[in-house]
Amino acid sequence: MKLTATGLLVFVALVYVLAKWAQNSGAGGWSGYVAAAAEAGMVGAMADWFAVTALFRHPLGLPIPHTAIIPTKKDQLGVSLGEFVGENFLSESVVRGRLRSIGIGGKLGAWLAEPANADRVTAELSTALRGALTVLRDSDVQAVVGEAITRRANAAEIAPGLGKTLEKVVADGGHKKVVDLVCARAHDWLVVHSDQVMDAVQGGAPGWTPRFVDKRVGERVYKELLRFVTEMRDMPEHPARGAVDRFLADFAADLQSDTDTRMKVERLKSEVLGRGEVQDVIASAWSSVRQMIVAAADDERSELRLRVRSALLSLGARLATDGRLQGKVEGWVEDVAVHVVTTYRNEITSLITDTIAGWDAEQTTKKIEAHIGRDLQFIRINGTVVGSLVGLAIYALTHALGA
Repeated sequence: MKLTATGLLVFVALVYVLAKWAQNSGAGGWSGYVAAAAEAGMVGAMADWFAVTALFRHPLGLPIPHTAIIPTKKDQLGVSLGEFVGENFLSESVVRGRLRSIGIGGKLGAWLAEPANADRVTAELSTALRGALTVLRDSDVQAVVGEAITRRANAAEIAPGLGKTLEKVVADGGHKKVVDLVCARAHDWLVVHSDQVMDAVQGGAPGWTPRFVDKRVGERVYKELLRFVTEMRDMPEHPARGAVDRFLADFAADLQSDTDTRMKVERLKSEVLGRGEVQDVIASAWSSVRQMIVAAADDERSELRLRVRSALLSLGARLATDGRLQGKVEGWVEDVAVHVVTTYRNEITSLITDTIAGWDAEQTTKKIEAHIGRDLQFIRINGTVVGSLVGLAIYALTHALGA
């Protein structure tokens, strides 16, 4: 394009020379019109060449003031561009107006309501979750989890809560199945270990009693014990069951109101939490949880991913039709965007300013000229054509008025 513009300048210069020669040779009045048009074309071409060249460098290498604008004003142009972007693109009114015109709530809802899109978001969330769990160090998380659980357990008194829970369980009869299980297991154990029970009774007898007496006593004790456990197993209204109910009810009340009982429970809690085995179990809980989450995130048919997908589809359907929910979502998005823009406006604009300031002046000039220089050469071409037409009009008007 430079060659084209320069070639047009050379062309009008040649036309001017030939027209003047023809005019001096008496070719007629037309030669004057042609010479005037060519002369004005040269002037227009040279003026626009100067203007275009002055943007990027000093014309003919001469340090003419207000030339080589881009290399000398590069940093100032960067600052001005940053301020322009900040004032016209990063203002609250512009951000809110643009986001409101988009209708992001309805569009997001319609997009999420598509199963394929919900699957895509679910997959991306799973990938992000796996990445986050991979980055986290198990030792750090285990230490935090263990410390948090221990601190929270030590800070909260558990006795009243246990008492209320036990009281409700007893009132609802939920403990009876446990009593049934204990009685059944005790009966079965007595049946299988009858010899051991009788040996234990005989072993506790005085040394001066005859052995046959010890044996009869052992058998009697075993039979009574077995009868008692059997009756307690088979009779829901057995007095011993009532005693168990009263004991549990009294214990539940003591857990809530008796100071000594509550203190004993707290001491027991501290002792249990202080044991190394318990701390190891608490710390290792994270590893199990992480493995479970990673496995669920990898499995497309896992309950976790299916629930996330279902939730996304449900959210999309609601967003697509519920105007109130759309308004809430759009308000949240606008607030977040405005907060980011107003808080980090200077950082955003400084990115433009600092980037331009870091460019080499000569390289910047070449880049800009390479991108917009073709269009600028049309300015030179247009200057030549327009100059020629204006010169022709002025010459014609002058001769018309003079005539």
